[in-house]
Amino acid sequence: MADQREGKYILWFNEIGKTDVHLVGGKNANLGEMYQNLTNAESKLFPGEKISVPFGFAVTAAAYAHFIKENALDAKIREALADLDTHNIKQLEEKGQKVRQLILEASFPADLEKEITAAFAELGKRLKLSPSDLDVAVRSSATAEDLPDASFAGQQESYLNVRGDHELMENIKNAFASLFTNRAISYRVDQKFDHFAVKLSVAVQKMARSDRGVSGVMFTIDTESGFKDMVLINAAWGLGEFVVKGVVTPDEFKVFKPTLKKGFKSIISKRLGSKEKKLIYASEGTSPTKEVPVADSDRHSFTLTDDQILKLAKWGTIIEDHYQRPMDIEWAFDGNDKSLYIVQARPETVQARKDINVLEEFVMQDKGKVICQGAAVGAKIGQGKAHYIKDATQLSEFKKGEVLVTEITDPDWEPIMKIASAIVTNSGGRTSHAAIVSRELGIPAIVGTGNATEVLKTGLEITVSCAEGEVGKVYEGLLKYQVIKTDLTDFKPPKTDIKMIAADPELAFGYSFLPQRGVGLAREEFIISNFIKIHPNALIDYEKLTDPKIKAQIDELTAGYPDKAEYFVEKLSYGIGQLAAAFYPYDVLLRFSDFKTNEYANLIGGKLYEPEEENPMMGWRGASRYYDPKFEKAFSLEVAAVKLVREKMGLWNLSVMIPFCRTPEEGQKVVDTMVKYGLTNRISPEDRKKKKNGDLVEGYECWVMAEIPSNILQVEEFAEIFDGFSIGSNDLTQLTLGLDRDNKTIAPIGNERNKSVHKLISILIPEAHKRYLKVGICGQGPSDFPDFGEFLVSLGIDSISLNPDTVMKATIKIKEVEEKLGR
Repeated sequence: MADQREGKYILWFNEIGKTDVHLVGGKNANLGEMYQNLTNAESKLFPGEKISVPFGFAVTAAAYAHFIKENALDAKIREALADLDTHNIKQLEEKGQKVRQLILEASFPADLEKEITAAFAELGKRLKLSPSDLDVAVRSSATAEDLPDASFAGQQESYLNVRGDHELMENIKNAFASLFTNRAISYRVDQKFDHFAVKLSVAVQKMARSDRGVSGVMFTIDTESGFKDMVLINAAWGLGEFVVKGVVTPDEFKVFKPTLKKGFKSIISKRLGSKEKKLIYASEGTSPTKEVPVADSDRHSFTLTDDQILKLAKWGTIIEDHYQRPMDIEWAFDGNDKSLYIVQARPETVQARKDINVLEEFVMQDKGKVICQGAAVGAKIGQGKAHYIKDATQLSEFKKGEVLVTEITDPDWEPIMKIASAIVTNSGGRTSHAAIVSRELGIPAIVGTGNATEVLKTGLEITVSCAEGEVGKVYEGLLKYQVIKTDLTDFKPPKTDIKMIAADPELAFGYSFLPQRGVGLAREEFIISNFIKIHPNALIDYEKLTDPKIKAQIDELTAGYPDKAEYFVEKLSYGIGQLAAAFYPYDVLLRFSDFKTNEYANLIGGKLYEPEEENPMMGWRGASRYYDPKFEKAFSLEVAAVKLVREKMGLWNLSVMIPFCRTPEEGQKVVDTMVKYGLTNRISPEDRKKKKNGDLVEGYECWVMAEIPSNILQVEEFAEIFDGFSIGSNDLTQLTLGLDRDNKTIAPIGNERNKSVHKLISILIPEAHKRYLKVGICGQGPSDFPDFGEFLVSLGIDSISLNPDTVMKATIKIKEVEEKLGR
């Protein structure tokens, strides 16, 4: 039966769905799909949740074809684009401008204009708004846009705060012309789409008044690593164009989907953006919108409450579940009615297409002077001569292989972005236009540097590294780097559990794709040094501090936190939460802080609290601090962070480990201190049986580092207190042999292959196994010394934890050992 909608010029959102791309383009098809299926029915994933999508209608592809035909534009456009070479930037600009001018100078057929204005009036009636109060967004929607295998991000235009018939018709015509922007022409050529097989539809949609609120972008996948269990939300004050185009550096929030679905408040990261400016409605002048500065108080405040973050994450998860694929979503918070809305959704097309069976790792081999840094996009490295492009008039000067340096990228710059070796911008976040296009092109980008255009002069040779975490670094010079590729298609793991040593939360999601079974050593020290930076006692005693310099440093870092101790707890919980989420549901074993006194002293305010010790390695460290009245309150902040991760975020795979515990009596004091501060839900014997079968259980385990000979010589007593042992081979070696591991003079005397060390380990593993406790090891010994790995495997060690860069090499060696031993 013929589709009655074919040939219609107007279709309402409640008449269209995701299969109607040929009628109304990708954007409209998705808006109609969500409006029809997700705004009225309650979600099965989150009972009581309904998504809100502003209502509107589509000016169809048939309407566009009618406009082109009645103005006899087809032949004229073909003639204008004849002999096009998209690599000739100047020619592309000239031909694109000519085609757009042809469209803008044409007139609407009378019948089409009548239908559009009648639909506009009907929209006002349905929304119960007078013509003067009806404000809409006019968004282009191409029939080859928002497809699962081609994003066409930013290829056509959107127009905001459109009012009245005249503005509406002019902006629909502008949208028609945007089918032939320079970047759209270039992109279709690259993707091998026929210019004339693609038509344009237009969405006319009620505006959400985010000019008086907040707006942004949300992905239901980590845009950098491809980790699929995350919702990534970017948000800034005002209308959403500044987030999409990268004009501002937005706030960034991460939410973990598996525990969100279980009812937990699983926000695992919050990062404050600079948000210097915003786009709002203009009350006068030729433009319907204007740029204004953001008040300092708003710049230093988060744009969204936790409840709003969680609601958006739920909506993103619902949309993803409906489409059965990762999604790229635009949203808005209306400052008038205080409600959230979804204004666009499209399939995510970069990470979703990545082959997860092939690991590609870029590794810096040289280190040089860091000139500037910002948010890393992707995980690659690029290099070349910097070329600062101020505006579109300079595009034709850009040469292949150069590094594009600019304030922000404009969608019209896509033709030069595709020939750049890397991109560096002053402004923007991970969901900006520059970030989306660079991911799709597979080139590294660093956005939001703040000063790239000042310090990266044209002609300067630079290396752009996005391979060192979420902070991207621009180095002076052309530095050496390596690309390592590993095919995991037929990989079978060894029987011994291979786990990770992890410290940097920002790298964890990428490392989750390595063949591993969780984390055997998660280090708190990196999070405290790099993200918190302040001694916990200085935060607890903030009101008593008298040093103005220390207070000023604390004030700058803790802006927005009236309770300074809460800053420590929240920041630490986000770092731990990301580590636990990245490897969920596998165990993540968190070692409580193991700074030495000299290392604690280097934190802000640290010298006020730390004694000077002759030998900090053997001094006040690890377990001895946790119950000491001078540090107990500081330790309680670590306990509070663990409780947040487990109880609020729902990450039950997180367990804890006590370092440098000299005696069983000391171990009991630490356990009692943890219980005193609320960490009470220790694993039960029943839960331990379930866990052995692979189930995730609510109770946590408390392990002890086996790094002092007493831990092994009194294994029976320690086993009464703890749930497992993790061999710290470096400390165990130095304390067994009386070696200072930092002293190079005596280093050759021995290492973990020494017979005394072997003898201790030979006692520990069978004695622990007799008591049904597991034993792991964290360190490079098994990787550096194959015979040491063979020794551990022969004793039946349960797990070996390794640094990420040695996981593959060591895993292969361990498999060989197992085969040799017939395991």
